Amino acid sequence: MSFTTQHTASYYAATARDATPYPSLDGELTADVCVVGGGLTGVNTALELAERGLSVVLLEGRRIGWGASGRNGGQLIRGIGHDVSGFARHVGQDGVQYLKQAGIESVALVASRIAQYGIACDLRWGFCELANTPAQFAAFKDEQDDLAALGYRPETRLVSAGQLHEIVASDQYAGGLVDMGSGHLHPLDLVQGEARAAHGLGVRIFEQSPVLRIEHGPRVTLHTARGTVRAGSLVLGCNAHLDELEPRLSGKVLPAGSYVVATEPLPESLATSLIPQNMALCDQKVGLDYYRLTADRRLLFGGACHYSGRDPKDIAGYMRPKVLKVFPQLANVRIDYQWGGMIGITANRFPQVGRLSQHPNVYYAQGYSGHGLNVTHWTAKLLAESIALGHSQGLDVFSAVPHLTFPGGKALRSPLLALGMLWYRLREVLG
Repeated sequence: MSFTTQHTASYYAATARDATPYPSLDGELTADVCVVGGGLTGVNTALELAERGLSVVLLEGRRIGWGASGRNGGQLIRGIGHDVSGFARHVGQDGVQYLKQAGIESVALVASRIAQYGIACDLRWGFCELANTPAQFAAFKDEQDDLAALGYRPETRLVSAGQLHEIVASDQYAGGLVDMGSGHLHPLDLVQGEARAAHGLGVRIFEQSPVLRIEHGPRVTLHTARGTVRAGSLVLGCNAHLDELEPRLSGKVLPAGSYVVATEPLPESLATSLIPQNMALCDQKVGLDYYRLTADRRLLFGGACHYSGRDPKDIAGYMRPKVLKVFPQLANVRIDYQWGGMIGITANRFPQVGRLSQHPNVYYAQGYSGHGLNVTHWTAKLLAESIALGHSQGLDVFSAVPHLTFPGGKALRSPLLALGMLWYRLREVLG
């Protein structure tokens, strides 16, 4: 097996506060629980379990936060990611209400974890959803009313196109919905800070220790190149990088490429003119744009999700026209960082959380479809509840939603989804 074991050359890796390495596994260990995957899902599940007094070993094939957890846009936004009302036939109206509340409370969970463990990760509150069409802007009123009905306390306000320059210096949008209960942060600092907290509670963390084989049974045995872990329960938190370690799960998630650039540091006057209130911003297109300012006043701009399995040869060249369409005033600004990563997409855009029916001591969470910064924390909480207490009502709700396996096998998953997404984009252009 050959792969890169260091972080990709992203803005986050270049500015991470503490990238202290952990050792690779060498020898035999036992634990109550073994967690595979050192992203937000795995790290937070390990932390939640340690807080409940269980012994935990965490195995990461590369570095803590190596995948999407440490490369994403850093937007901490309420919600499971997509409208959950359509799942009422599976979870009932009470289940729908639970999922809506979970989408809100998961953001509060991230904030409380940052405060509890003193994690420095540039957390900043303020987010604005941007409407690309008048119809989308009109729909924001229903969203605002729905939040009010849920008892959402942070400020929300509708911003018309004529007032939008108070939020963003672009003429591309038909209005926005401001949410002061969502925001943005440095995701690699977050996940590494949470790993330090877990390690401080006794979690044994091993990097550069990919799992090669799993032996199932009443106790699970995991084999790496130079060691083994035996545990009563197993948590798989590998998301887009599960590969063939567990084919019953990997076939339900499509790894899709997403890309981000970060400019050179902007003069304070220019940065303030672009995003006057330093909010995170995201539009409503199928291939959405999302962007924000970093702590050192760079514009960090992402999007352009690729389902083809082929990355652009020049990410900066590919993304620059998208940046300039929103901010033509940045024509002469240098791009200092360009990077991509794989996110786990599910067929219904809803995260997959539960346990394997064939092996009830094997738990998993994956497929956040680009909305994992908060939802990973919530699913980790549910997994830990179920393992430590024997049951989690929230886990039952999430796992009641069925998930399709992508058709066509590994070779055809990406091309088939790429064709489907092309259809949606054509509808968007023509409609």
